[in-house]
Amino acid sequence: MTDESNTGAVAAALLASVGALLRRVRQVPAEGELTMPERTALSLLDRTGPTTSSALARQVQITAQAMGATLGGLRTRGLVERAADPADGRRVVLALTDAGRQALTDKRGARGELLARALADGFTPAELEQLAAAAPLIERLAQRI
Repeated sequence: MTDESNTGAVAAALLASVGALLRRVRQVPAEGELTMPERTALSLLDRTGPTTSSALARQVQITAQAMGATLGGLRTRGLVERAADPADGRRVVLALTDAGRQALTDKRGARGELLARALADGFTPAELEQLAAAAPLIERLAQRI
């Protein structure tokens, strides 16, 4: 096998396996969990800071109405708040509240716990070492894309 065909095979295997892992982690429900659109909106507000509903909708390529419904639910639960735009008082921006930031932290912790349980229940010490050694390589790969 040539280096190029080996590289292609590794790329295909990584895409399939990492994709399956991410889909599965996202699909497993937890009590009181955020929906995927809610997590996306909160994560964007966490990374980018206060912004408008329409700007969020454009970033995730959904309709303004769909984003408005998502943000309305988050506001009702106290996870986001509305404020006048400091640059244009006629516009409203949305920002993550402390409770919203905590909900994101909790969700990320729950995902870690889910993975830890799966690793503890089904992998040998040698397999855990292999996965630990691969993690920094996968992260480096992600940074190069």
